[in-house]
Amino acid sequence: MKKIEPIYLDYAATTPVDSRVVKSMNGCLEMDGAFANPSSVHLPGQRAAQMVSEARAAIAARIHVRPQEIVFTSGATESDNLALKGILMGRGDRYGHLITVKTEHKAVLDTAKVLDRAGFEVTYLDCDSTGLIEVRQVADALKENTILVSVMHVNNEIGVIQPLPEIGQLCRSKGVLFHVDAAQSIGKVPLPLNEWCIDLVSLTSHKVYGPKGIGALYLHPGVQITPLIHGGEQERGLRAGTLSTHQIVGFGKAFELADTKNEAPKLEALRARLWEGLKSIDGVRLNGHPDQRSPNILNVAIPGVEGESLRLATEDIAVSSGAACNTDSPEASYVLKALGLSDSLAQGSLRFSVGRFTTINDIDRAIALMKKEVARLRVLASFMPNW
Repeated sequence: MKKIEPIYLDYAATTPVDSRVVKSMNGCLEMDGAFANPSSVHLPGQRAAQMVSEARAAIAARIHVRPQEIVFTSGATESDNLALKGILMGRGDRYGHLITVKTEHKAVLDTAKVLDRAGFEVTYLDCDSTGLIEVRQVADALKENTILVSVMHVNNEIGVIQPLPEIGQLCRSKGVLFHVDAAQSIGKVPLPLNEWCIDLVSLTSHKVYGPKGIGALYLHPGVQITPLIHGGEQERGLRAGTLSTHQIVGFGKAFELADTKNEAPKLEALRARLWEGLKSIDGVRLNGHPDQRSPNILNVAIPGVEGESLRLATEDIAVSSGAACNTDSPEASYVLKALGLSDSLAQGSLRFSVGRFTTINDIDRAIALMKKEVARLRVLASFMPNW
């Protein structure tokens, strides 16, 4: 008998590639398509370059910037590295100061640690119990040598949305550059960079139904950055390497298809239905701010069970017990611990994330399975409620 595929509720980790995106990419792989090196001057190369140009324009349009302000990378992790290292190391001294947040993605936090060891000064801001920071914290942390502030838009584990417009205005008024990791934003929440004072933004394709292995860094006009990868003059000398036409075209198509206005309400309704069903589990609690969050992410703590055991027990539901980049770590989520959760409660948490192809039936099946398995695991653990 054919095994039923798990209910996929891990869209924050990665999304399936939309069939329309696949179709656009296929046209860049075969001999009669735009397969050539887009840096070549012959006709096939010019055809590929035109496809890259159109994709760049589609990505820029989605975030309300100009195409020439987009630099292609291998993904948001590389974009984060390029933003932080490229700005601080490009200043020619080791006395610069970076401000970031304890709940940032590892791509920012691990890069900050490298800069710290290299002699730069790094301040890590605390968040409140809902995962949010306040503008005054950034203001209080600013110093004469502060060069860059890095705050993510939508947290990848709990979905909270940080107050970017206010932080951006503060940074601009103080002459400090502002970087944002927006990997989780597109298609879920608006990102109007033409209205916000943001200097660098990390983007990725595989969170928005595009291919893995391709991303971009937005650079505000006038921002000077030192490249990390050398070996060619691609991307205005900021990122060497042959451009991957098919991935870039898929990236552009994915951003073109992203429809926050129409898609976000559907995601929010699905997430609300899921939360309403899970709330009936005794002792369950929401991790993160109840309102100021992305419509697609729901992170819940379930006392009396260990998150990884529950994830394995509910093998018919594809969810995460933490961020995908930390799945090899046995430690409790540093994001949840930053909210003040105990190790046991953090380890008893699961992240659900809905997406374009999630159905109401998926949600209802997931609720039923969760209730069943939580009850079974609590009996096995001889759990006695004491919360």
